[in-house]
Order: sequence, then C-alpha cells, then structure tokens
Amino acid sequence: MIRVALAGGIGSGKSAATAFLRGRGYLVVDADEVAREVVRPGRPAFVALVDAFGPAVLDPSGEIDRAFLASIVFSDPTARRRVESITHPKIGEVMADALEGASGDVAFVALPLYRAEHRALLSLDEVWALEVSPATALARLGSERRMDPSDARARIAAQVTNEERRRLADRVIDNEGSIEDLHRTLEDALAALGAGARRG
Repeated sequence: MIRVALAGGIGSGKSAATAFLRGRGYLVVDADEVAREVVRPGRPAFVALVDAFGPAVLDPSGEIDRAFLASIVFSDPTARRRVESITHPKIGEVMADALEGASGDVAFVALPLYRAEHRALLSLDEVWALEVSPATALARLGSERRMDPSDARARIAAQVTNEERRRLADRVIDNEGSIEDLHRTLEDALAALGAGARRG
C-alpha cells in the first residue's frame, strides 16, 4: 500500500482536499478527527489533560473544552508542548492502527502538524504539502470559520512556515485558487503517483 501524508497549516484547505480524496474512494486517516476521539471522556488523553490543566479544561457537559484548550495552546508555547506530549503519542497509535488495518493500494494521512519523524513513524511513501499564503489563510479563517483575526494570526504563527513544510515535502499542492483548481491539482498528483485508477 502506498501511504501519502497530506500536510498543511490551518486555512490551507485540508478539509476540501480530504473530502475530494474520500469522494474518489480513498481511505483518509485524519489527525484532527483522531485528536477529537482520543480526548473523549474516559480515554487516557482525557484523564491526562484534566490532571495537567484542572477542571477549567472541561465544558459544562464534562467533555474537553476544545475552544479553551486551543486558546491556551496557541497563546502559550509551554502549554502547547504539554498538550502535545499528552495527545500526540495517542493520536499516532490510533493512526498507525488504522493504517495497519486498511486494505487497498493507497491511503492518505491528513497531518496539520507534520514533522520529519512522521515519515518513519507512519511508513510514509510521499508527503504532499497543501500551501496557501498567510494572507489567504487569514482571509479564509475569517470568512469560512468566522475566526477573530488576532486568534487566526496567533494560530498561523504557531505553525511551521510554508518554507519549512516545503522542505519536508515531495510535492507542493498550491491551493490559492478555486476548489476546481484544487481538484485538478490533486488529480495531477494522483496521476503522478500512479494512483489515478486505484483506491484505498
């Protein structure tokens, strides 16, 4: 099975790309979706987060308050490292298990926080970097997510730059254009991979 990572910062269009790939029948294991699962009540990461940050990290229903957690993660580098040390190993385990149990010729892994070590950890064959300018990311976060500009800037600044991500990638997927442009670029990438007719 060919394993491809789809890396991209916030506002780069990962959701649109993964929706297209799933629509084509490919397996996509999404780190953001897995991250929501590993912090559900009773899961080990949930317990560790409450131990680390106290009851303030819970919403009124007793679940992790993701908005509160995001606010401290993107404003405090020490808190971010602490959260990552708790959640990332669990996320990695779940993603690796999902890939091991998969069938088909191609599978995609959506990783907003791609690092060089992921290539070996997830046995990746290629890394595709979704790329938009910071200005485009900021505009999309405002128009599509109604995110406060200062919050959006903090989240963009907390992630690696396009240049850093590009150095780790085998292919750059430019997403400055329309959704149709993105689909065409992904089709070209699939064809180059030799996966145009194959499914995960």
